[in-house]
Amino acid sequence: MSDHTTPYAVHTGTKASKIAGVLALILIVVLVALPAFASRSLIQDMFFILTMLVLAQFWNLLAGYGGLVSIGQQAFVGIGAYAMFGVVILAGLDPIPAILLGGVVAVLLAIPTAFFAFRLQGAYFAIGTWVIAEVVRLMTSQWQAVGGGTGTSLPRSATRELMFAEAIESLFGVRSAAARDILSYWLAVILAVATIGGIYWLLRTKRGLALAAVRDNIEAAKSVGVDAGRMKWVVFLVAAFGTGIAGALIYLQKARISPDAAFSVTDWTAYVIFIVVIGGIGTIEGPIVGVLVFFILQSLLADYGTWYLMLLGIIGIIIMLFAPKGLWGLISARTGIELFPVRRRLTGGALDIQKSKTKQSEEAPNG
Repeated sequence: MSDHTTPYAVHTGTKASKIAGVLALILIVVLVALPAFASRSLIQDMFFILTMLVLAQFWNLLAGYGGLVSIGQQAFVGIGAYAMFGVVILAGLDPIPAILLGGVVAVLLAIPTAFFAFRLQGAYFAIGTWVIAEVVRLMTSQWQAVGGGTGTSLPRSATRELMFAEAIESLFGVRSAAARDILSYWLAVILAVATIGGIYWLLRTKRGLALAAVRDNIEAAKSVGVDAGRMKWVVFLVAAFGTGIAGALIYLQKARISPDAAFSVTDWTAYVIFIVVIGGIGTIEGPIVGVLVFFILQSLLADYGTWYLMLLGIIGIIIMLFAPKGLWGLISARTGIELFPVRRRLTGGALDIQKSKTKQSEEAPNG
């Protein structure tokens, strides 16, 4: 009998994921070309959807994959936006490169935040992050150079002379405000694609396996050599960086900022949690489904005032009761479809030899 065998192989891709990859490329091309034929209001709506999707993906990375349920992510949205405003107003830097600085400053804030918050567990961790966010909001409201408690606007010179804005005005024949919307939208497309692609890549690496192990059972993960503390730090800092960039981009498009708006727990954390929970926590597809459902609900129910928030809460409770894994979890369970598969599947290998040896060992006593 020959000992030649086919080696084991680990696969993560599926037929559905390959088809989804092709459709994703087509969708990206359509999104990039959208300003050529879409109205300004549609561009603004797409900007909202894409930026909320980015925030939801990073919160999902933090809570759904890292097991760190934070309700203080508005701190990084606000500090990223204020960092961008600060360097534009005080140093005269163009807002486009200043967006990256917003992410860096968010990481600098995340380091002491993690140092204190990681000493808390469960609900105490969640409340701790919210308290830290409130402290940062109060401190920022004392920064008089950027308007203090009432806030401020980007200088007109900065918005008119925005990098690439003049080229967009000429290309589409629009005014400076519309050109800023188009530029912000394109940056949101880039950020959303980079976020989803980066998180998917991370989850398919060894660090992704370690992250899942830490989430499922931290003690078991430690017993097999996973540095749980290091993984938590990595996830927290990465989420802060992406959230800070998203915050800076959101307020570049708004062109005005105030502490209450930039550090709003409702806008930048409660809504994000709602998106992830109804879509499906712990999946990349979940926030995509969730943000679309959230946008539709917001469009239909926003005119109902305080009833709007109550209806969102009721819908969230119903979904959690009847679909604990979210809408995507329900769809995936019934269809078996995975657009972003991260589970490893073992194929091939020396199964023939193993079966042969097992059969020989069973027959040996009778020989």
